Amino acid sequence: MKLSKYFWINLDIGHFVSAGYDPVGYLNEHHDRIATLHIKDRNKAHANLPFGEGETPIKQVLQALKKNKWRIPANIEYEYKGQDPVAEVKRCYQYMKEALA
Repeated sequence: MKLSKYFWINLDIGHFVSAGYDPVGYLNEHHDRIATLHIKDRNKAHANLPFGEGETPIKQVLQALKKNKWRIPANIEYEYKGQDPVAEVKRCYQYMKEALA
């Protein structure tokens, strides 16, 4: 990002956690250069999981967006295996709504 003011981040918080990094800290430090967020839950063993079952601090990330009024789009990234993808995405959406309540 130091090379150009036009370089921005599409931060996948699940991959970030899986790689051993803290997405909340990174968001706090670089929020002004983050274009979008991919929201998914993972663990450090690199498994994609239903929201709330992994190690990704989804609630804390969403609360940081809300508290600081950062206008960064947060997109659900559905990558785990579920019975019904439509039902699972609805469940993810509900999880995010509850995290922001």
